[in-house]
Amino acid sequence: MANETESKAACADPRCPMHGSLKTKGTVLEGRVVSTKAKKTAVVEIPYVKKEGKYERFEKRRSKIHAHVPDCIQIAKGDWVRLEECRRLSRTKAFVVTKKAGGVK
Repeated sequence: MANETESKAACADPRCPMHGSLKTKGTVLEGRVVSTKAKKTAVVEIPYVKKEGKYERFEKRRSKIHAHVPDCIQIAKGDWVRLEECRRLSRTKAFVVTKKAGGVK
């Protein structure tokens, strides 16, 4: 219980899904952090596979998504993180980082 109260006191971000009032819904993604230059924002690269119909093969693709980073989560460039969809937070942000995923894929 002591750790829970300490982390709650340390995280005063109202846009934190664990300690604040932000609710998550819908899509859950995992990806690699490409940039953390913007304040409380991370650019996350999501790799996926698309089927090419004409040649009946699969091709690798990637997408970059901007996500909100709460105060209680410390991430750096190159980390794998889990994103969850939430309400629109800004013009480009509709996802929030919920935890470090850990493994390299």
